[in-house]
Parts: sequence; structure tokens; C-alpha cells
Amino acid sequence: MRGRVPGRTVNGDEGRVEPRFRRVVLKASGEALMGEQGFGIDVSVVDRIARDIADARSLGVEVGVVIGGGNIFRGVAVASKGGDRVTGDHMGMLATVINSLALRTSLVKIGVEAVVLSAIAMPELCESFSQRQATSYMNQGKVVIFAGGTGNPFFTTDSAAALRAAEIGAEALFKGTQVDGVYTADPKKDPQATRYERISHERVMRDGLSIMDTAAIALARENNIPIIVFSIHEEGGFGAILRGAGHCTVVDDDLADLQKAKA
Repeated sequence: MRGRVPGRTVNGDEGRVEPRFRRVVLKASGEALMGEQGFGIDVSVVDRIARDIADARSLGVEVGVVIGGGNIFRGVAVASKGGDRVTGDHMGMLATVINSLALRTSLVKIGVEAVVLSAIAMPELCESFSQRQATSYMNQGKVVIFAGGTGNPFFTTDSAAALRAAEIGAEALFKGTQVDGVYTADPKKDPQATRYERISHERVMRDGLSIMDTAAIALARENNIPIIVFSIHEEGGFGAILRGAGHCTVVDDDLADLQKAKA
């Protein structure tokens, strides 16, 4: 696994923890920003996610972020009602820009430098994405928020997250979900479901486990990027995993033993 080391206390520096990864991409769904609302953005939720990112930065971890737009608009909803999927996806891309700007605002107000790079040119609102500029900002310690998906229709923000992770040389892709990992069945429906501690990209694709879309899983696998599946709703969960604790499932073909553990 590229760059992976167990979270541990550094010798001679009590209290300082060496993070498991040095550069990561965090993928969160747009729905995660809604909180208990049925639509839109709950600022208190965005502020909490911003604090979790700030915690990761305090460890010296470079963080890129991709946020979906489902709390505002889903392109597939247009297609399902007979509309033009391309136009619908473009509208969804704009929703991700709104969410990205909201997260940047929350980060800046707690003193974390952040920049939004969009796959769709809109210079009045944010900078356009380039791999070179993204890498430069991350080297400067800024949180880089990738908006606009891949800039192309028919690709999800999961695919965008895997693509950006590969482009910037991320050591892991963190996928924030509704539960704290990948289970043998839906834990909300099956009390006997158990959480995978580790599982391979290949098995995820073969068994059709709904972690991310197939294109994203395949791209992560081809670039040897582990996917860390965890609960986006657990405050402090992101930082805990970086410290070598917390609850999650690691998806990585380099991990031979696919052990299961109860949540």
C-alpha cells in the first residue's frame, strides 16, 4: 500500500501521532450535508465536516475533497423522467460547486486555507482544475476542494474522487458513507450483518458491493489506491482512522487476508 504506515506515537515526541497516510482524498455525498433537513445545506453539518478536515490537517495530512451534489440536484433524476441526461448531469455538476463553496467557507472561518478547483470553467466563482495547480496547492498545505465532478456527463462524483486521487498521487481515498464500513448485508435491516475489516477491490466488484461505482473501484485498483470506507456522520472519525484507530473497512488488493469483524 502506497505510503501506508500504522498510526503511532513518534518516539521521543509524546502525544504526536504519525498518520497512516500523508495525502488523501475525502469523498462525501451531497446528502451528507443535509443533516436532518430534506434538502439543501445544513451549515452546522458542513462546519462539523470542516472541523474533521482541520483535525486531519493538524496531523500534517494533505487533504483533497470531492463532494457530490445530491442534496441539491441529481442528473439521473432528469433522465428517469424522460429528460436529457447530459443536461441533467451538467446541472448536478453545478450543485457540486455550490457544496464546495459552502465547505470552503466553513474551512476558512476556522482558519484553514482552502481553495475550490472546478472541472467546469467559472472564473468568477473559483479556479479551474489542473493537476499541476492542485498539486502545488496541496504542497502548500491548502485543502483542495474538487468541484464539478470530472467535467463530463455520465460519470459520478465517485469516479471524480478516484480520478483526482490518482492525479494528485493520493495514498488513500476516504469514502464517507451512512455506516462505518462495508458489511455482509445492510446492517440496518440485518442485525447479524458483520463488517469487513479488509476486502479487495476485486471482491467488491465481483460481489457487486455498493461502495462506489464500478469505474471508481477499477480506477482505484489500477492505481493501487486503497479505499477507506467509514461513517461521515461520526464526528472525529476521519482523524481517528488517520491515527490508526476508529471504525472502517479497508479496500485494497494488497491486503491478502480478508478478515471479517463485527462492528
